[in-house]
Formats: sequence, structure tokens, C-alpha cells
Amino acid sequence: MDDTATIVIVGAGPAGLAAARALVEAGLRPIVIEEASQPGGQGTRRLSPLTEPHREALFGKAADAMARREAAEDALLRRCDVRTGTLVWACHDNRLELLGPEGFSSLPYTHLVIAVGATDRLMPVPGWTLPGVFTLGGAQVALKRHASFIGQKVVFAGSSPLLYLAAAQYLRLGHRALTVLDTTPARGKAGAFPAMLRHAPRSALQGLALITELRRGGVPMHWGVQLEAIEGAGRVERLRYTTARGGPGTAEADAVALGHGLRAETQLAELAGAAFDYDPAFRQWFPRTDEMGRAGDRLWLAGDSARTGGAEAADAAGHLAARSLLESLGHPVDATAAGRDKRRLRAQQSFQRAMTGAFRWPAEQAAALSDDVLVCRCERVTAGEIRSALATPSGPTEVNRVKSITRCGMGRCQGRFCGQALAEIVASATGTTPGRLRAQAPIRPIPLVFDSPHREGKA
Repeated sequence: MDDTATIVIVGAGPAGLAAARALVEAGLRPIVIEEASQPGGQGTRRLSPLTEPHREALFGKAADAMARREAAEDALLRRCDVRTGTLVWACHDNRLELLGPEGFSSLPYTHLVIAVGATDRLMPVPGWTLPGVFTLGGAQVALKRHASFIGQKVVFAGSSPLLYLAAAQYLRLGHRALTVLDTTPARGKAGAFPAMLRHAPRSALQGLALITELRRGGVPMHWGVQLEAIEGAGRVERLRYTTARGGPGTAEADAVALGHGLRAETQLAELAGAAFDYDPAFRQWFPRTDEMGRAGDRLWLAGDSARTGGAEAADAAGHLAARSLLESLGHPVDATAAGRDKRRLRAQQSFQRAMTGAFRWPAEQAAALSDDVLVCRCERVTAGEIRSALATPSGPTEVNRVKSITRCGMGRCQGRFCGQALAEIVASATGTTPGRLRAQAPIRPIPLVFDSPHREGKA
């Protein structure tokens, strides 16, 4: 057995922690790198001291179990080399480039597990750049980390399970001026529910319970709407929409939480050598892995950064990736436990696939965007500018060429929030499959000057 390996796990959410647990149990001490100051992913984000007194109100009967889980995570991480507050901004030649509390450094590795999760998936709507518009994940962060509501009148809009979870969490902490606008028709949810219930009954019933909770709390919910515009003089004042029956609707608001599910964070995986395949059901490009999460000789992917699937799928995927890694080092692997995790992962992934019918990505909305709508907020690129680039006689037919000409996707977010809409606009104009923006370092913004010199990372 090779016990001299330098094993690095990037991400301390459910998938990264599951991988670390399996490696620690095998007698290894992995390096765990986490960009945030504390472990935990989006769904399992730890509460701030200001929000902590409201834990029971937020999570009910699950609050005690969550506290025990966090204590177990802390005990696990004490057996790892943990580096929080550290950004991985590049990867090349089996080496990670880091920016941490002490400055820039390089960290060579022999084995790499990437478990960096996912971010909100957005489709632009007129007015989405107004102050007061947040992503759904941002609305949750405001609550959990900053003990703050994003507004006094909040509309949760789009089509995502997080619409209902975030709204329910706001309701539990006393917010009453809430509205939910779901762009997927009710019949889509009804049609998808039997398959969701078959593959993951607990998850399906939890979603149904959230809708029931919001109904009992008097929260207005509308399905099958079309978002027309977010309006206001200098900041959000209202959201206009068309109802499922075709009539006009208006929701007064000083804040909007917007989202259409999740998009996998795949930039680091690409720099590390992963290949990609297009999934037409999700209309996304996902890294190519085997059933254990292996994406290369030295590379494993786990959790939402490989394929969006939720916390339980992330836990199963993290264990599988670690077991595959251990097997590559010559460690014995429990085939029974691996089989159980494979079944768990398949069930959750099938649940997610069924859920695409319950929470639709509005691909057709990209073609309908008016030319003056901003698609890229960072570089101020409109839908019209993208179409103009495509319309020239020798115009580009591929998203990366459009990016080069228009700068759409070149800003601070590096295409995280505009890339999906850009791909759909190009696809609708050219009649092709949505493309994928190529990753390049730095995958996150970094300062050009830092006080401390570059250091060679210690294994």
C-alpha cells in the first residue's frame, strides 16, 4: 500500500466531508481546503452566532440532529489538515494554486478530490440587475450567516426546490410578506411526483410538506407564471408576471430572490483534466466520471460539482470517491458498503432527473429576451449585442467565440451567472446544442497584488 500520497480534498460540504471521513477511517490524513471560514455546503451551511438562537425555529425537530452532525464534522476535521478561508484559483501539472490568509501558495498533490458544489442557475429577466434582486442561495445566506431578511416584502421567483425551502425558512422566523412565483405549471409537478416519490420518497414528501407549510402560513403561491419584468425607480418595487391563465399579475416587493435550480461548479474539474458530456434532460454539461466518481488518473469528483443531486447524493458520492481513491492506493475496500452507496447515489440522481419535469429550466425564455436586457452584469453585455455578434456574415456560432467578441462571461463571475443564458441565446439562434464556456485560471477573482510573497505549499 502507498501511504506516502498527498491527498487533497477541495470543498468541505457534504461530499468533501464524506470523502474525508472514509480516508481518515482508513488511517490517512487528507488535506481539506475550504474557501469559506467554516465547513458545510449551501444546504448544510452553519449558522452565525446571530442566527444560532433561532436554530430550533429554522429546523424544528432536525435541529438537534444537525448540532450532532456539526460536532461530528468538527471531530473529523481535527484528524485532517484543514485550511479554511483558502481559495483554489488554478490547477496545473498536479499542483493547486491557492490564496489563503497568508497569501499565495502552491500545493502539489498526488491525488485530488474536487467537491466544490454548485451555484444558482439564472435566466435573466428585465430588471434583474436592480438593487434588491438576489439569487435564492443569496437569500438563504443572508438568513443563515447574517441573520437578515433580504427585504420587507420578498418574492421568491423562478423554478427550484429552493423556492419553497427558502420561503419556509423566512416564514419560520416570522416573515409574513412573502410570495412564491413558480414558472413551472402545477401539472408539471403533478406529472413528475410519482417518479420522484418512487426514487426518493423522503425527499419527495419533504418537498410536499414545505408547500403545505407555506399554504398554512398564508403565503400566496402561483404556478405556471411567466416572469415579465422586475420594476422600480432605482431599486425593486414590484415584479410583473403573466398568470398560468394568461392574465396580468403584479407582486409588490422590495426584494426578489431569483433562481432556476443549480448549475454544477465545474471550472476546477476542467483545469484538473476532466472531460465533459452534455445531458439534454438538464441542458447542462457535466464532467465525465465512472460510477465511483473517478475522472482521471489522479482525479475524483463528488457531489454537486460532478452532477447536481443534493446532500444525500453528495454524501454517497463522497464515500464512493474516497473508496476508489483508497483502492488505487492498494487499500482494501468494503464492496458491500460501496454497493450500498452506489444504490443511494443512483436513487438520488434518478430523483433529480424526475425533478426536471417539476422544476423546468426555461430555455425558451432566452430566445424571447428583448435586445435591451442585460445578460452579463459584469461587462454590461445585452442580449441584443450577443445576437448582433451572431448575425454578422462571418459571425461566431460557438459560445466561446461569442464571449471573445462581446466579453459576455469575462467579468468577475467568470460566466457563473450569465453563461447558461448566453449558451441558450446562441443555441436558439443557431439551432444547435447549448455550448459550454471553457474554464481558465483564475477561476475566481484574485488580487493583482498581495502583501505576502508567494510560498511553496507544504504537503
